[in-house]
Amino acid sequence: MAQVLAQIKPVQRIAGGQRVLSNREKAAIIVRLMLAEGAPLPLSALPEHMQAALAEQIGLMRSIDRTTLGAVVDEFMHELQEVGLSFPGGIEGALSMMDGHISTTAASRLRRLAGASSKADPWDRIMMLPSDRLLPVLEQESTEVAAVMLSKLPVPKAAELLGRLPGEKARRVAYAVSMTGNVDPETVRRIGLSLATQLENLPARAFEAGPVERVGAILNVSPAATREDVLKGLEEDDASFAEQVRKAIFTFVHLPKRVLPRDVPKVARIVDQPVLVTALAAAMADPGKVDAAEFVLANMSQRLAQALREEVSTRGKVKEKDAEEAMSAVVQAVRQLESTGELVLIVEEEE
Repeated sequence: MAQVLAQIKPVQRIAGGQRVLSNREKAAIIVRLMLAEGAPLPLSALPEHMQAALAEQIGLMRSIDRTTLGAVVDEFMHELQEVGLSFPGGIEGALSMMDGHISTTAASRLRRLAGASSKADPWDRIMMLPSDRLLPVLEQESTEVAAVMLSKLPVPKAAELLGRLPGEKARRVAYAVSMTGNVDPETVRRIGLSLATQLENLPARAFEAGPVERVGAILNVSPAATREDVLKGLEEDDASFAEQVRKAIFTFVHLPKRVLPRDVPKVARIVDQPVLVTALAAAMADPGKVDAAEFVLANMSQRLAQALREEVSTRGKVKEKDAEEAMSAVVQAVRQLESTGELVLIVEEEE
């Protein structure tokens, strides 16, 4: 409907000899009528200059007669019925619609062209970017620019980014936010244009996850011997990277430290019971994993725990390969619940 308001044809002379209404006046009449009826109006979809012009026109008008109102409504309904296809309007809307159908290079070029327009608001594009894309730029920018950036972002995203900054810079940026009250809109817009250009020029990432996460994910499902051998080699080549990978690794033995007790029943429900029995039997026979097995059994119903203990006692010795597969299945169940938001892993710093 917003597009129709923006595209109403020039007014014809209304029957009965009344004066000719302008395009703005007709739109103002329709908006006033719909507001009086309590109908939802997606006026925010219009460009800001059109929203302002519409508000100004409503402020200038006083009253109209019923004949004029009826004629304007008839014409508006005719325009609505004639619409066969509507377009999003603006480069950002077009790019959102064509996401995945055009190359990243072409999309970046179009966004830069849109940024050059005097009517385009660069902050609209910046707000849509994920936090991981904004953080590197925020870390590199001056305290004053970072303060303006956080002030323009939605509060939840600004709070997340502030929490990910180093402590000293986070404090300086937070203080600088209190000093942004007198920054004029044009300066804020120029800062937005500079940041948007900088963000658009960042090289495209071939991988969504970072190297630490990718190596950690691979080692999570690797045999224990392979995992330890790789970590030992990493420590010799790059001790810092190896330490980060160790923190990213999540295996069966990490269950007590990374999973909340209340979430254990969720994990048990989606792991086949024979697989869970195999994992528990192997862990109970390994001094380094007994604590993880007891953690699982202690945080489910007593009835199920007792049944599992009885099956474990009759399971016998578990082959190493079967043990690895069963424990990996439990870990994968935890990861599955985490990906769907049903479970939140404990971060090591929060222990």
